[in-house]
Amino acid sequence: MNAFRKRGSGHSGDATRAVVITGIVCVLIGGVVGNAKADESRRPNLIFVLSDDVAQGDLGCYGQQLIQTPHLDQMAAEGTRYTQAYCGTSVCAPSRSSFFTGLHCGHCPVRGNYEMPPEGQFPLPDETVTIAEVAKAAGYATATFGKWGMGFFDTTGSPMNQGVDHFYGYNCQRHAHSYFPTYLFDDDQPFRLPGNDGRTVGQTYAQELIQQDMIRWVRDHADQPFFLFYAVTLPHGRHEIDDLGIYADKPWSLKEKSYAAQVSRLDSDMGQLLSVLKETGIDDDTLVLFSGDNGSSFSPDSAMGKRFEQASNGLRGFKRGMYEGALRQAAIAWWPGTVPAGRVTDQPWAFWDVMPTFVEMARAEPPEGYETDGHSLVDFLRGGDAPKREYFYWELHGGRPIQAARFGDWKAVRIGVDRPIEIYDLAQDPAESNDLAESRPDLVAKAAEIFSEAHRESPHWPLSGKTQQRVDREKAAWQITRRRNAETYVPDAAR
Repeated sequence: MNAFRKRGSGHSGDATRAVVITGIVCVLIGGVVGNAKADESRRPNLIFVLSDDVAQGDLGCYGQQLIQTPHLDQMAAEGTRYTQAYCGTSVCAPSRSSFFTGLHCGHCPVRGNYEMPPEGQFPLPDETVTIAEVAKAAGYATATFGKWGMGFFDTTGSPMNQGVDHFYGYNCQRHAHSYFPTYLFDDDQPFRLPGNDGRTVGQTYAQELIQQDMIRWVRDHADQPFFLFYAVTLPHGRHEIDDLGIYADKPWSLKEKSYAAQVSRLDSDMGQLLSVLKETGIDDDTLVLFSGDNGSSFSPDSAMGKRFEQASNGLRGFKRGMYEGALRQAAIAWWPGTVPAGRVTDQPWAFWDVMPTFVEMARAEPPEGYETDGHSLVDFLRGGDAPKREYFYWELHGGRPIQAARFGDWKAVRIGVDRPIEIYDLAQDPAESNDLAESRPDLVAKAAEIFSEAHRESPHWPLSGKTQQRVDREKAAWQITRRRNAETYVPDAAR
């Protein structure tokens, strides 16, 4: 049990008790207990790849016609594709945190994009038990690549304080808005990127460096069990890329061409990862889950939404909302010989289920204080049914806190505690176009009970809205970011 004890960093005053599984795009590499092909002496690897803002409608295997994604389409053909996989919530930091702690956003210590000065986001508390800590204590090598956004290096939320052996990429999601930043981090050490000013397309593409370091780490750790969280920034805005590729001559706007190229770059990077798993002979020992961190990122009425028909699945809503179009992910599981090939299922699961899944797969003993809102997906991944549960729950703390719950095929949405609860029948109305609240007061009452039960009070996340402290911190954080961008800032410690 001592292996699970946390290192303090002097920020316990900001702590809230939680465990979250975050996350994006998401890829999970792991093995399921009992894989006949796997070496029985080796526990399976887990890689969770979370793509920031990729949507179902962006991938060919979900029906996209204009953007080419051959590697992810092949991954789906060789594995299982999910049509009702749910994110932690509909923006990035709390969605990642839900995956990383195994808690839904009624319990998670991070429930919104809470910006902190001078760099970073609201930190995971010291006492939070994370999936990386569970993995590390079970003897796994652990690493995170891409965008962290769960606490800067001088806080309890630093990846180095949350069970991560190696980190490479952006710590702060404001910093990650540039694909050509002036610096990145190797563990907690900043280093310069030559030829970049952080404001325009420069010479050194951050995603290329992050991908190279991730592939190098996988090769170096192929002979031992490992947990890898790859929080890929692609295709989040700004929509910048080093090569427009096959889209350069399309009669589209530069933003549209860049977005398509970002999705295809994400696809090719995933293809390289799966190839390396095969080359090193650990594909049969590795479960890979790929996902987005929220649903569609564009309004269907926007130029981008219309161009790529992100809402072709017929769902209502997009990023920052609580309708199905904001919460359902592009999600694929791949594990040759264990995860059924060519399977497509509409049975639901959510990010907070990954924590108990990994505990079972890794044969890890949960630490004292461990808690999760999830259910193990091991049997479901093998081809069985999804676990039964009373409900799914989401909340998001932006300007006005919003809530949603799914119980059976019923969906409840409340856009603020002072607003009425809406009720939808997802079996008959997946587009959530017919609010049944007036005719089904019994379901309204049930939803109200769930909202009350699932929300754990936190001084940082009141349902009444942002605290003054958060407002002040966020204002200061953005002022610093804008000043740094104007000054082409590089940390003094950058090598």
